Amino acid sequence: MTATAGQWLQRIRELPLQDTLKIMNVCGGHERSISMAGLRSALPANIELIPGPGCPVCICPEEDVYEAIQLALKEDLILVAFGDMLRVPVNVGKSEPRTLAEARAQGADIRPIASPTEAVKTARENPATPVVFFAAGFETTTAPVASMLVEGVPDNLFLLLSGRLTWPAVAMLLDSGEAGFDALIAPGHVATVMGPEEWQFVVDKHKLPAAIAGFTSESLLSAMYSVLRQLTDTRYFLDNCYPDLVREGGNQSARRQLARAFDVGDANWRGVGSITNSGYFISSEYERHDARKRFPGYADNARKRAGEMPPGCDCAGVVLGRIYPNECRLYGKACVPRNPIGPCMVSDEGACRIWWANGIREPVKQKKRQANS
Repeated sequence: MTATAGQWLQRIRELPLQDTLKIMNVCGGHERSISMAGLRSALPANIELIPGPGCPVCICPEEDVYEAIQLALKEDLILVAFGDMLRVPVNVGKSEPRTLAEARAQGADIRPIASPTEAVKTARENPATPVVFFAAGFETTTAPVASMLVEGVPDNLFLLLSGRLTWPAVAMLLDSGEAGFDALIAPGHVATVMGPEEWQFVVDKHKLPAAIAGFTSESLLSAMYSVLRQLTDTRYFLDNCYPDLVREGGNQSARRQLARAFDVGDANWRGVGSITNSGYFISSEYERHDARKRFPGYADNARKRAGEMPPGCDCAGVVLGRIYPNECRLYGKACVPRNPIGPCMVSDEGACRIWWANGIREPVKQKKRQANS
């Protein structure tokens, strides 16, 4: 019989934990579940749960959003994007539109969508007009985009791709020697697509415990118990605590389509910089649907603060798990959901937005965070 959330909590409380231990999650869905269930306050005081790089909207390169805005304003086309992307701000002068939503208010034909099938539908309904799909996301979002391309799309549909892989950001943190966490909860949805093996490096190379979790309190707490027990036993392994959906090798069909539609290479993350082998790029087979080739010349990386977070915004620190959301100097002051300054307050998967939605409204001073290992 599967243990309840209360039983997992009791098992965690019975572990002989002396030091403060820091567990990072790298999934916006995990962070939302943790916050909504109040798991932080339910755990022993010496266990810290750190939100990490789990929000694709938050790390979507500023220059990509700028490019999408310029395309929509200056070309006779329809631009479609997932809804959260319409509110992500870029660094431009006060007289220029800062978001896709503002560009839409100025007359650009920008339409929010919820899935790639809506992009295809829009293109088929407007055969005489180019339709650009601004597709930002991690593996779970990018896999359906790859499937869309492989299965065939209308000639007038073009892709402005900003796809990223999750694990390289964690690898970059661990390789830096300043990761700031003692154990990892790996993302269940990503592992469902890509397989659990992607996270084995955390154990093999960095000698840290890791567990893959689902999105219920029971699954998350079982994963937390697993990594904490590994720490107390000093016996580290990758534990699959989401076995109902996560299988060895992942979704083979989705992985084949990703490999066919996209190449992998170094890519920028907003406020972070370039991360090795962390980006998806349209393969030569489908380059006729590459919006950057069809409409070149709209990137402007010479702009002031191009690629950076907005002035005063500490979203990069939040994304990397170096500070908590309410340790950002703008949190709850200039930056609130109705007027987001940084992307972490825009998306439902952004840690700042999640914390605000769960009642954490007061900013606090930053504290330096170090792992024990």
